[in-house]
Amino acid sequence: VFGQYTIQYLPPPKPRVIGLDLGTTFCSVGVFQPGTGEIEVIGDDKGHKSIPSVVSFTPNGVFSGHEGQELSDINPQNTIYDAKRFIGKIFDQETLDNESARYPTFTVTPEFIGSRLLLKMKKMAEKQLGIPIDKAVISVPAEFDERQRNYTIRAANLAGLDILRVINEPTAAAMAYGLHKAEVFNVLVVDLGGGTLDVSLLNKQGDMFLTRAMAGNNKLGGQDFTQRLLQYTIERVRQQYGVPPTLKEDIHLLRQAVEAAKLNLTQEPHVHLRVPLHLQTTGANGAQEEKVLFQEKLTRELFEELNADLFQKILAPIETVLIEGHLEKEEVDEIVLVGGSTRIPRIRQLISQYFGKEANTSVDPDLAVVTGVAIQAGIMGGSWPLQVSAIEIPNRHLHKTNFS
Repeated sequence: VFGQYTIQYLPPPKPRVIGLDLGTTFCSVGVFQPGTGEIEVIGDDKGHKSIPSVVSFTPNGVFSGHEGQELSDINPQNTIYDAKRFIGKIFDQETLDNESARYPTFTVTPEFIGSRLLLKMKKMAEKQLGIPIDKAVISVPAEFDERQRNYTIRAANLAGLDILRVINEPTAAAMAYGLHKAEVFNVLVVDLGGGTLDVSLLNKQGDMFLTRAMAGNNKLGGQDFTQRLLQYTIERVRQQYGVPPTLKEDIHLLRQAVEAAKLNLTQEPHVHLRVPLHLQTTGANGAQEEKVLFQEKLTRELFEELNADLFQKILAPIETVLIEGHLEKEEVDEIVLVGGSTRIPRIRQLISQYFGKEANTSVDPDLAVVTGVAIQAGIMGGSWPLQVSAIEIPNRHLHKTNFS
Protein backbone atom coordinates (compact mmCIF):
# COMPACT_ATOMS: atom_id res chain seq x y z
CA VAL A 1 0.00 0.00 0.00
CA PHE A 2 2.78 2.40 0.93
CA GLY A 3 4.54 1.60 -2.37
CA GLN A 4 1.41 2.42 -4.38
CA TYR A 5 0.94 5.65 -2.41
CA THR A 6 4.56 6.61 -3.10
CA ILE A 7 4.22 5.97 -6.84
CA GLN A 8 0.98 7.98 -7.09
CA TYR A 9 1.60 10.97 -4.86
CA LEU A 10 5.31 11.55 -4.30
CA PRO A 11 7.57 12.97 -7.02
CA PRO A 12 9.78 10.25 -8.54
CA PRO A 13 13.47 10.34 -7.65
CA LYS A 14 15.98 11.66 -10.14
CA PRO A 15 17.78 9.00 -12.18
CA ARG A 16 21.32 8.63 -10.87
CA VAL A 17 22.76 6.20 -13.44
CA ILE A 18 23.15 7.38 -17.04
CA GLY A 19 23.38 5.30 -20.22
CA LEU A 20 26.20 6.16 -22.61
CA ASP A 21 26.62 5.33 -26.31
CA LEU A 22 30.21 6.22 -27.22
CA GLY A 23 29.90 5.84 -30.99
CA THR A 24 32.54 5.99 -33.70
CA THR A 25 31.01 9.07 -35.35
CA PHE A 26 28.31 10.20 -32.86
CA CYS A 27 27.68 9.88 -29.11
CA SER A 28 24.51 10.03 -27.01
CA VAL A 29 23.48 9.95 -23.36
CA GLY A 30 20.12 8.84 -21.95
CA VAL A 31 18.34 8.11 -18.68
CA PHE A 32 15.51 5.86 -17.53
CA GLN A 33 12.92 8.02 -15.73
CA PRO A 34 11.76 6.36 -12.50
CA GLY A 35 7.98 6.27 -12.13
CA THR A 36 7.04 6.79 -15.77
CA GLY A 37 9.50 4.24 -17.16
CA GLU A 38 10.18 6.58 -20.08
CA ILE A 39 13.57 6.96 -21.71
CA GLU A 40 14.91 10.49 -22.06
CA VAL A 41 17.78 11.05 -24.48
CA ILE A 42 19.46 14.22 -23.28
CA GLY A 43 20.34 16.99 -25.73
CA ASP A 44 23.10 19.59 -25.61
CA ASP A 45 22.57 23.36 -25.28
CA LYS A 46 21.21 23.51 -28.83
CA GLY A 47 18.97 20.47 -28.46
CA HIS A 48 21.17 18.02 -30.39
CA LYS A 49 20.51 14.51 -29.06
CA SER A 50 23.64 13.16 -30.72
CA ILE A 51 27.01 14.89 -30.60
CA PRO A 52 29.87 14.25 -33.07
CA SER A 53 32.69 12.07 -31.74
CA VAL A 54 35.17 14.85 -32.44
CA VAL A 55 37.68 16.49 -30.10
CA SER A 56 39.68 19.59 -31.06
CA PHE A 57 42.71 20.88 -29.15
CA THR A 58 43.32 24.65 -29.18
CA PRO A 59 45.42 27.10 -27.11
CA ASN A 60 42.13 28.12 -25.44
CA GLY A 61 41.15 24.62 -24.36
CA VAL A 62 39.78 21.26 -25.51
CA PHE A 63 36.48 21.33 -27.40
CA SER A 64 34.27 18.26 -27.89
CA GLY A 65 31.20 17.37 -29.92
CA HIS A 66 29.70 20.06 -32.14
CA GLU A 67 32.19 22.66 -30.86
CA GLY A 68 35.05 20.39 -31.88
CA GLN A 69 33.50 19.68 -35.27
CA GLU A 70 33.07 23.40 -35.99
CA LEU A 71 36.81 23.86 -35.41
CA SER A 72 37.81 20.95 -37.64
CA ASP A 73 38.13 23.03 -40.83
CA ILE A 74 40.29 25.78 -39.32
CA ASN A 75 42.15 23.48 -36.92
CA PRO A 76 42.43 20.16 -38.80
CA GLN A 77 45.88 19.18 -37.50
CA ASN A 78 44.70 19.36 -33.90
CA THR A 79 41.28 17.77 -34.33
CA ILE A 80 40.74 14.05 -33.74
CA TYR A 81 37.83 11.89 -34.86
CA ASP A 82 37.09 8.13 -35.03
CA ALA A 83 39.27 7.58 -31.92
CA LYS A 84 37.01 4.73 -30.80
CA ARG A 85 38.55 2.56 -33.53
CA PHE A 86 41.89 2.67 -31.67
CA ILE A 87 40.86 2.32 -28.04
CA GLY A 88 42.60 -0.61 -26.36
CA LYS A 89 44.02 -1.95 -29.65
CA ILE A 90 47.57 -3.08 -30.33
CA PHE A 91 48.87 -2.30 -33.84
CA ASP A 92 51.78 -3.62 -35.85
CA GLN A 93 54.22 -0.92 -36.98
CA GLU A 94 53.00 -0.80 -40.61
CA THR A 95 49.35 -0.30 -39.63
CA LEU A 96 50.36 2.27 -37.01
CA ASP A 97 52.37 4.25 -39.58
CA ASN A 98 49.47 4.23 -42.06
CA GLU A 99 46.92 5.34 -39.49
CA SER A 100 49.21 7.93 -37.91
CA ALA A 101 49.41 9.82 -41.21
CA ARG A 102 45.76 10.88 -40.71
CA TYR A 103 46.29 12.32 -37.25
CA PRO A 104 48.25 15.07 -35.47
CA THR A 105 51.86 14.65 -34.39
CA PHE A 106 51.29 15.33 -30.68
CA THR A 107 50.75 12.40 -28.32
CA VAL A 108 47.31 11.70 -26.89
CA THR A 109 45.71 8.38 -26.00
CA PRO A 110 42.42 7.16 -27.51
CA GLU A 111 40.97 6.71 -24.02
CA PHE A 112 41.72 10.37 -23.24
CA ILE A 113 39.84 11.41 -26.39
CA GLY A 114 36.95 9.18 -25.33
CA SER A 115 37.04 10.67 -21.84
CA ARG A 116 36.52 14.21 -23.21
CA LEU A 117 33.39 13.07 -25.03
CA LEU A 118 32.12 11.16 -22.00
CA LEU A 119 32.83 14.16 -19.77
CA LYS A 120 30.79 16.39 -22.08
CA MET A 121 27.84 13.96 -21.95
CA LYS A 122 28.18 13.68 -18.16
CA LYS A 123 27.90 17.47 -17.90
CA MET A 124 24.91 17.50 -20.28
CA ALA A 125 23.14 14.99 -18.02
CA GLU A 126 24.02 16.88 -14.84
CA LYS A 127 22.70 20.13 -16.28
CA GLN A 128 19.44 18.49 -17.38
CA LEU A 129 18.87 16.51 -14.16
CA GLY A 130 20.19 19.11 -11.73
CA ILE A 131 22.22 16.58 -9.74
CA PRO A 132 25.81 15.30 -9.84
CA ILE A 133 26.28 12.07 -11.80
CA ASP A 134 29.08 9.58 -11.16
CA LYS A 135 27.65 6.23 -12.28
CA ALA A 136 26.91 4.92 -15.79
CA VAL A 137 26.30 1.96 -18.06
CA ILE A 138 28.17 2.08 -21.37
CA SER A 139 27.86 0.20 -24.66
CA VAL A 140 30.68 -1.22 -26.79
CA PRO A 141 30.78 -3.13 -30.10
CA ALA A 142 30.18 -6.85 -29.62
CA GLU A 143 33.60 -7.51 -31.19
CA PHE A 144 35.49 -5.62 -28.44
CA ASP A 145 37.80 -7.91 -26.50
CA GLU A 146 38.54 -7.67 -22.78
CA ARG A 147 41.36 -5.17 -23.31
CA GLN A 148 39.23 -2.83 -25.40
CA ARG A 149 36.40 -3.01 -22.85
CA ASN A 150 38.80 -2.22 -20.01
CA TYR A 151 40.23 0.77 -21.85
CA THR A 152 36.69 2.03 -22.51
CA ILE A 153 36.05 1.79 -18.76
CA ARG A 154 39.33 3.66 -18.20
CA ALA A 155 38.09 6.46 -20.47
CA ALA A 156 34.94 6.72 -18.36
CA ASN A 157 37.00 6.75 -15.17
CA LEU A 158 39.03 9.68 -16.55
CA ALA A 159 35.71 11.51 -16.98
CA GLY A 160 34.81 10.87 -13.33
CA LEU A 161 32.39 8.00 -14.00
CA ASP A 162 32.11 4.61 -12.35
CA ILE A 163 30.93 2.04 -14.91
CA LEU A 164 28.41 -0.38 -13.43
CA ARG A 165 28.06 -2.48 -16.55
CA VAL A 166 29.35 -2.75 -20.11
CA ILE A 167 26.72 -3.93 -22.60
CA ASN A 168 27.14 -4.93 -26.26
CA GLU A 169 25.67 -2.48 -28.76
CA PRO A 170 23.52 -5.10 -30.58
CA THR A 171 22.05 -6.25 -27.25
CA ALA A 172 21.31 -2.64 -26.31
CA ALA A 173 19.56 -2.12 -29.65
CA ALA A 174 17.49 -5.27 -29.13
CA MET A 175 16.45 -3.98 -25.69
CA ALA A 176 15.41 -0.64 -27.21
CA TYR A 177 13.03 -2.55 -29.47
CA GLY A 178 11.66 -4.38 -26.43
CA LEU A 179 12.98 -7.75 -27.60
CA HIS A 180 14.26 -8.64 -24.10
CA LYS A 181 10.55 -8.96 -23.19
CA ALA A 182 9.32 -10.50 -26.47
CA GLU A 183 8.98 -14.12 -27.57
CA VAL A 184 11.70 -14.14 -30.24
CA PHE A 185 14.73 -16.37 -30.71
CA ASN A 186 16.86 -15.25 -33.69
CA VAL A 187 17.49 -11.50 -33.95
CA LEU A 188 19.55 -9.89 -36.71
CA VAL A 189 20.91 -6.41 -35.92
CA VAL A 190 22.08 -4.25 -38.86
CA ASP A 191 24.01 -1.21 -37.58
CA LEU A 192 24.95 1.21 -40.36
CA GLY A 193 26.28 4.51 -39.06
CA GLY A 194 28.42 7.30 -40.40
CA GLY A 195 31.56 5.28 -41.03
CA THR A 196 31.03 1.60 -40.25
CA LEU A 197 28.66 -1.31 -40.89
CA ASP A 198 28.18 -3.98 -38.22
CA VAL A 199 25.86 -6.97 -38.58
CA SER A 200 25.22 -9.23 -35.58
CA LEU A 201 23.16 -12.37 -35.16
CA LEU A 202 21.79 -12.73 -31.63
CA ASN A 203 20.19 -15.79 -30.06
CA LYS A 204 17.74 -15.03 -27.26
CA GLN A 205 16.83 -17.69 -24.76
CA GLY A 206 14.60 -16.42 -21.98
CA ASP A 207 16.25 -13.20 -20.83
CA MET A 208 19.70 -14.19 -22.09
CA PHE A 209 21.36 -12.94 -25.27
CA LEU A 210 24.19 -14.76 -27.07
CA THR A 211 25.99 -13.10 -29.99
CA ARG A 212 26.23 -16.01 -32.39
CA ALA A 213 27.99 -14.40 -35.39
CA MET A 214 29.33 -11.02 -36.50
CA ALA A 215 30.45 -9.45 -39.77
CA GLY A 216 30.79 -5.95 -41.12
CA ASN A 217 32.70 -3.34 -43.05
CA ASN A 218 34.81 -0.80 -41.16
CA LYS A 219 34.95 1.50 -44.18
CA LEU A 220 31.32 1.73 -45.24
CA GLY A 221 28.77 4.22 -43.94
CA GLY A 222 26.92 7.47 -44.41
CA GLN A 223 30.12 9.45 -44.96
CA ASP A 224 30.81 7.37 -48.07
CA PHE A 225 27.32 8.04 -49.45
CA THR A 226 27.81 11.77 -48.82
CA GLN A 227 31.21 11.67 -50.54
CA ARG A 228 29.69 10.19 -53.71
CA LEU A 229 27.11 12.99 -53.79
CA LEU A 230 29.81 15.59 -53.12
CA GLN A 231 31.98 14.31 -55.99
CA TYR A 232 28.99 14.53 -58.32
CA THR A 233 28.21 18.07 -57.14
CA ILE A 234 31.81 19.26 -57.62
CA GLU A 235 31.74 17.90 -61.17
CA ARG A 236 28.47 19.73 -61.84
CA VAL A 237 30.09 22.99 -60.67
CA ARG A 238 32.97 22.38 -63.09
CA GLN A 239 30.54 21.68 -65.95
CA GLN A 240 28.54 24.84 -65.29
CA TYR A 241 31.37 27.31 -64.63
CA GLY A 242 34.42 25.76 -66.27
CA VAL A 243 36.37 25.35 -63.01
CA PRO A 244 35.83 23.19 -59.93
CA PRO A 245 35.63 24.72 -56.45
CA THR A 246 39.08 24.83 -54.87
CA LEU A 247 38.70 27.06 -51.81
CA LYS A 248 38.46 25.20 -48.52
CA GLU A 249 35.44 27.32 -47.56
CA ASP A 250 33.61 26.42 -50.78
CA ILE A 251 34.23 22.69 -50.32
CA HIS A 252 32.99 23.00 -46.73
CA LEU A 253 29.78 24.77 -47.84
CA LEU A 254 29.16 22.18 -50.55
CA ARG A 255 29.74 19.32 -48.12
CA GLN A 256 27.27 20.82 -45.63
CA ALA A 257 24.67 21.33 -48.37
CA VAL A 258 25.14 17.81 -49.73
CA GLU A 259 24.90 16.26 -46.25
CA ALA A 260 21.63 18.13 -45.63
CA ALA A 261 20.37 17.05 -49.07
CA LYS A 262 21.18 13.39 -48.29
CA LEU A 263 19.14 13.58 -45.09
CA ASN A 264 16.21 15.28 -46.83
CA LEU A 265 16.20 12.70 -49.63
CA THR A 266 15.18 10.04 -47.12
CA GLN A 267 11.83 11.88 -46.88
CA GLU A 268 11.54 13.76 -50.19
CA PRO A 269 11.88 12.55 -53.81
CA HIS A 270 14.05 15.56 -54.72
CA VAL A 271 15.79 18.58 -53.19
CA HIS A 272 17.26 21.83 -54.55
CA LEU A 273 20.79 22.97 -53.73
CA ARG A 274 21.59 26.69 -53.51
CA VAL A 275 25.19 27.31 -52.50
CA PRO A 276 27.13 30.62 -52.84
CA LEU A 277 30.68 29.97 -54.06
CA HIS A 278 33.85 31.97 -54.69
CA LEU A 279 35.39 30.28 -57.73
CA GLN A 280 39.01 30.90 -58.71
CA THR A 281 38.94 31.69 -62.43
CA THR A 282 41.52 32.97 -64.93
CA GLY A 283 40.60 36.04 -66.99
CA ALA A 284 42.35 38.68 -69.07
CA ASN A 285 43.81 40.17 -65.89
CA GLY A 286 45.05 36.84 -64.59
CA ALA A 287 43.67 34.89 -61.64
CA GLN A 288 40.51 36.33 -60.13
CA GLU A 289 37.68 35.38 -57.84
CA GLU A 290 34.15 35.03 -59.22
CA LYS A 291 31.13 34.96 -56.94
CA VAL A 292 28.42 32.58 -58.16
CA LEU A 293 25.25 31.00 -56.81
CA PHE A 294 25.43 27.31 -57.64
CA GLN A 295 21.99 25.73 -58.04
CA GLU A 296 21.23 22.10 -58.72
CA LYS A 297 18.31 19.69 -58.39
CA LEU A 298 19.18 16.38 -56.73
CA THR A 299 16.80 13.43 -56.85
CA ARG A 300 16.54 10.33 -54.71
CA GLU A 301 16.89 8.28 -57.90
CA LEU A 302 20.24 9.97 -58.65
CA PHE A 303 21.44 9.44 -55.08
CA GLU A 304 20.58 5.74 -55.29
CA GLU A 305 22.30 5.43 -58.67
CA LEU A 306 25.51 7.08 -57.41
CA ASN A 307 25.65 4.72 -54.42
CA ALA A 308 24.22 1.53 -55.96
CA ASP A 309 27.44 -0.48 -55.59
CA LEU A 310 27.95 0.68 -52.00
CA PHE A 311 24.38 -0.22 -51.03
CA GLN A 312 24.87 -3.73 -52.44
CA LYS A 313 27.90 -4.23 -50.17
CA ILE A 314 25.55 -4.22 -47.18
CA LEU A 315 24.23 -7.67 -48.08
CA ALA A 316 27.60 -9.48 -47.94
CA PRO A 317 28.00 -9.29 -44.12
CA ILE A 318 24.33 -10.26 -43.69
CA GLU A 319 24.86 -13.40 -45.76
CA THR A 320 28.05 -14.18 -43.83
CA VAL A 321 26.48 -14.04 -40.34
CA LEU A 322 23.69 -16.35 -41.49
CA ILE A 323 26.21 -18.84 -42.88
CA GLU A 324 28.41 -18.68 -39.76
CA GLY A 325 25.33 -18.87 -37.54
CA HIS A 326 24.06 -21.92 -39.49
CA LEU A 327 20.74 -20.18 -40.09
CA GLU A 328 18.43 -19.78 -43.08
CA LYS A 329 17.15 -16.26 -43.67
CA GLU A 330 13.58 -17.49 -43.17
CA GLU A 331 14.53 -18.46 -39.59
CA VAL A 332 15.30 -14.86 -38.56
CA ASP A 333 12.47 -13.75 -36.25
CA GLU A 334 13.29 -10.06 -36.06
CA ILE A 335 15.43 -7.66 -38.11
CA VAL A 336 16.53 -4.61 -36.14
CA LEU A 337 17.87 -1.47 -37.83
CA VAL A 338 20.38 0.75 -36.02
CA GLY A 339 22.26 3.85 -37.18
CA GLY A 340 21.06 6.87 -39.13
CA SER A 341 22.05 5.45 -42.53
CA THR A 342 19.43 2.69 -42.19
CA ARG A 343 16.84 5.43 -42.76
CA ILE A 344 17.77 5.49 -46.45
CA PRO A 345 14.74 4.02 -48.28
CA ARG A 346 16.80 2.00 -50.78
CA ILE A 347 18.77 0.32 -47.97
CA ARG A 348 15.57 -0.64 -46.16
CA GLN A 349 14.18 -1.94 -49.44
CA LEU A 350 17.26 -4.10 -50.13
CA ILE A 351 17.11 -5.64 -46.65
CA SER A 352 13.37 -6.32 -46.80
CA GLN A 353 13.67 -7.83 -50.29
CA TYR A 354 16.49 -10.11 -49.13
CA PHE A 355 14.51 -11.45 -46.16
CA GLY A 356 11.07 -11.29 -47.77
CA LYS A 357 9.70 -9.27 -44.85
CA GLU A 358 9.93 -5.79 -43.36
CA ALA A 359 12.54 -4.84 -40.79
CA ASN A 360 11.48 -3.46 -37.41
CA THR A 361 11.60 0.36 -37.66
CA SER A 362 9.62 1.25 -34.54
CA VAL A 363 12.61 2.91 -32.83
CA ASP A 364 14.65 5.93 -33.98
CA PRO A 365 17.72 4.16 -35.45
CA ASP A 366 20.04 6.99 -34.35
CA LEU A 367 19.00 6.52 -30.73
CA ALA A 368 18.37 2.78 -30.56
CA VAL A 369 21.63 1.91 -28.80
CA VAL A 370 21.49 4.75 -26.25
CA THR A 371 17.83 3.88 -25.54
CA GLY A 372 18.78 0.28 -24.72
CA VAL A 373 21.74 1.38 -22.61
CA ALA A 374 19.48 3.79 -20.69
CA ILE A 375 17.06 0.93 -19.96
CA GLN A 376 19.99 -1.09 -18.58
CA ALA A 377 21.09 1.96 -16.56
CA GLY A 378 17.61 2.12 -15.02
CA ILE A 379 17.83 -1.55 -14.10
CA MET A 380 21.26 -1.09 -12.52
CA GLY A 381 19.96 1.93 -10.61
CA GLY A 382 16.99 -0.01 -9.24
CA SER A 383 14.46 2.33 -10.87
CA TRP A 384 10.78 1.50 -10.90
CA PRO A 385 8.72 0.33 -12.69
CA LEU A 386 11.11 -2.60 -12.65
CA GLN A 387 12.30 -3.84 -16.04
CA VAL A 388 13.40 -7.26 -17.21
CA SER A 389 17.19 -7.27 -17.34
CA ALA A 390 19.04 -8.67 -20.33
CA ILE A 391 21.88 -11.06 -19.51
CA GLU A 392 24.64 -11.46 -22.08
CA ILE A 393 26.38 -14.81 -22.47
CA PRO A 394 30.08 -14.29 -23.36
CA ASN A 395 31.15 -16.00 -26.57
CA ARG A 396 34.93 -16.19 -26.38
CA HIS A 397 35.24 -18.03 -29.70
CA LEU A 398 33.54 -15.21 -31.62
CA HIS A 399 35.36 -13.41 -34.43
CA LYS A 400 34.20 -10.69 -36.79
CA THR A 401 34.43 -11.16 -40.56
CA ASN A 402 35.40 -7.79 -42.06
CA PHE A 403 34.68 -6.86 -45.67
CA SER A 404 36.49 -3.49 -45.67
